[in-house]
This record gives sequence, structure tokens and C-alpha cells, in this order.
Amino acid sequence: MSAPRSFLLPPVATTTGRLLAEAAVWRGMDVRTLAGPPIPAGLSGRAHLYGGERFAGAVTAALDMALLDPPLDLLAALPAHFTGRHVELITLGQARRHRTPRFVKPAAGKAFPAGVRPDGAALPAHLPAELPVLSAEPVIFTEEYRLHVLDGQVHAASRYAVSGILDSAPLPPGHRAIGFGAELLNHLGSGLPSAVVVDVGILDGGRLAVVEANEAWFSNSYAADAERVLDVVLRAAGPARDLRDTDRPFVRRRAAGVRADAAARDLGDLPQ
Repeated sequence: MSAPRSFLLPPVATTTGRLLAEAAVWRGMDVRTLAGPPIPAGLSGRAHLYGGERFAGAVTAALDMALLDPPLDLLAALPAHFTGRHVELITLGQARRHRTPRFVKPAAGKAFPAGVRPDGAALPAHLPAELPVLSAEPVIFTEEYRLHVLDGQVHAASRYAVSGILDSAPLPPGHRAIGFGAELLNHLGSGLPSAVVVDVGILDGGRLAVVEANEAWFSNSYAADAERVLDVVLRAAGPARDLRDTDRPFVRRRAAGVRADAAARDLGDLPQ
């Protein structure tokens, strides 16, 4: 009998991590919290994870895993029908030259908090100028929703904010945000990984628009069904041998020269 699949969590607990762990236990998975090195080599080929960038980087450096990310230019490449605003993919150095308020966020990861800056001088000065960022005209979302996507379909959904304040609630199957998500996914076709998170919202004025896309392996589930969210997370962060050919363009690449033992030292230093 083959060993069960493992579901690995970082030492910093989160509500979503606990919910996913419970769902994984019900499936008979081997759920483990990794408090520090060494990462058991015997988990290679059967491990999945949920956790932040440093944790994920350490685990994937030690085990043969693949993490799926949305494309950096997803928002910038979408037509205005889906974004409702002008969005561009630029470098942090270019964003530092902004002279008017802009919403700026890292194109991938969480190197600095996303938000509206009065000008480019308010952006972090310690980060490299070549860091890719998304820059957009500021808009107001009256409600925001998280869509967990699997195989080009909305697999789980939740409201997560009202007027910029966290306020999670489950979405009924016929909610307009799910319909908008289906339209977006049909437009994107093969332009997304098979497991990903897409946030959409209602702009001030009533129009639906894409907020952003994120990796499913460290995105809050909010009020969505944890069992269905787990389906997406397991696909988004799992053994490389399970990787589908269509997902290969979306695999996060490890930094050159990173050794598993060095990466493992980051297990205790995780983003919230």
C-alpha cells in the first residue's frame, strides 16, 4: 500500500491553514506542521503545501514540488472591459517616478504592501529598481470577491470585503461575481494555470472588474467551502511528477543556487 499524500503547513498558524488541515485530515492525508529543518526527504513525490513564500521556497527546494503562479502581466494584458481601469506592468524604478497618486503592488509575491501611494517617492527605497510591479489608477471597490479557480471553472467563491473592510460571506451559485468570473475565464482560456485565485469586485458605480490574481497556495479562503478550496490548493502546490504540460509555463522558478539546507532556515520567518 502506498504512503498517503502529505499536506505541509508552516509554523505560523492561520485560519485558512487550520480549515484546510481539517479538510485534508478528512481525506486521509498526512497533515504536518514543519516547525523547522530538516524537511523529511521521504516526503518527496507525495507532498503538497499551504504557506507563505519563504516557507514554500524552503519546502520546494528540499522536495520535488511545483508551485503554480498566475502570469505577472495578467492584469496589464486584460482589456478595459475586465479591468475597468488602466493597469500597467512596470519596474519599481519606473513607479518611483510617479508624480500623481497610483495604486502599486508587487507583480508577484508580497515584497511590500499593496496600496495607493501619493507619488513614487512613497514607495519602498530598499528594494531593487528592477522589481516588477503593477501600477494602476486608483479606483474604489464597493464589494470584493475571491474566486478559487480549478480547470478553468470557478470552483469555490466568497465575498471578502465591503467598502475596503474585511467582511467575508459565502456566495450563492448564481451570484453575478461568479458569472463575471466565468466570462473572464472563457476569455483567458489557457492563459491561466489550472489552479489559481482571481479576485473580482464591484466598482463604485456598479460595474464588475478584476481586482487581481494570486497564487492559490497562500490565499485566504475567507467564507468559501474549505473542501473545495483544498482541491485548488492541492493542484497549485504538489509533486512535480503530477504537473500537467499545460501548467509548465506557470511554475514558479527557484532562485539559482538555493540549497535545500539553506532555504530551510527560513521556515520560522514567514509572511502573515
